[in-house]
Amino acid sequence: MNQWGQEDRGNKVALVLGSGGARGYAHIGVIEALEARGFEIIAVSGCSMGALIGGIYAAGKLPEYRDWVCELDYLDVLKLVDVTWNPMGAMRASKVMSKLETLVGDILIEDLPIPITTVATDLVRQREVWFQSGPLLQAIRASIAVPGIITPVHLGDQVLVDGGLLNPLPIMPVVAAHQADFVVAVNVTAHSPLPVSLESLLPKEKITDDSSSQHAIERAQPTGKWMSDVRTATQKLWSGLGASEEDEDGAPEEAIEARGKREWSKLDMILESFDITQAALAKYKVAGYPPDVLIEIPKTVCSTYEFHRGKELIRLGRHLADEALERRMPSIASDAAE
Repeated sequence: MNQWGQEDRGNKVALVLGSGGARGYAHIGVIEALEARGFEIIAVSGCSMGALIGGIYAAGKLPEYRDWVCELDYLDVLKLVDVTWNPMGAMRASKVMSKLETLVGDILIEDLPIPITTVATDLVRQREVWFQSGPLLQAIRASIAVPGIITPVHLGDQVLVDGGLLNPLPIMPVVAAHQADFVVAVNVTAHSPLPVSLESLLPKEKITDDSSSQHAIERAQPTGKWMSDVRTATQKLWSGLGASEEDEDGAPEEAIEARGKREWSKLDMILESFDITQAALAKYKVAGYPPDVLIEIPKTVCSTYEFHRGKELIRLGRHLADEALERRMPSIASDAAE
């Protein structure tokens, strides 16, 4: 008889972490909720941000990564943007990858204490690519390469981009983990009929639990200097994407400012379109391979690029995981209260 009063269920979990940009921080909270209940995560599959969080967790460095992202404000995030002239993407993601390298080093997937599968998409063969061996950082880098935004990874004759293009919630890789008692999947691009805010989902006492009111205000604002600086940083991305001849260098300041506004709008449209596609694909994956526990983070809780909201998103992930686990296994005691 186990701790749930059942004879046929244990505490071993195969964890699926979906793609979704900044919303992927919620994966950290989900892992915390599982560990708080005594679950043992024995296998992980992840896509894009899910691949990143899963890889860092499998390498045993999630606490250090959590501490880092919780300290990032929007200017810190801006400093991580490394713009490139490469026509295949606006950013290289080399600064982020350098940070990850300081955390995990040059480790191979097959040497990790927890087996992990990361998913990318090969543009040449138009198919999924599963990384289950080889350098962990290379696998993560390929999986996070959002088409047109982050440059792809060239591996042999493969051109690898974000796995969310074909499989934003890779459940199939862990189905083969027969020793797992439960499959827990985290969909951070869940569709909601009406927009749902992050604040509306968090318990009241957790909304006001920030270090200072000024810090909370700075972290909450998605516009202002953040928007202005990102417009400047992303100008190279749109040099050949619908810009008119009048908008070239030497144009009046009014034209340049108007161009900057249109550029940000285009970035939003690309990322939002990608989110919508991933949300639809994730629904099909869940229907085809229903997990034992499904934790859904509405894609409207924040934008894909709001990487300065780590604390709130981690809390949200833990809160929604608590609710999902209690619905599925109400007899499990939780020490997840913060």
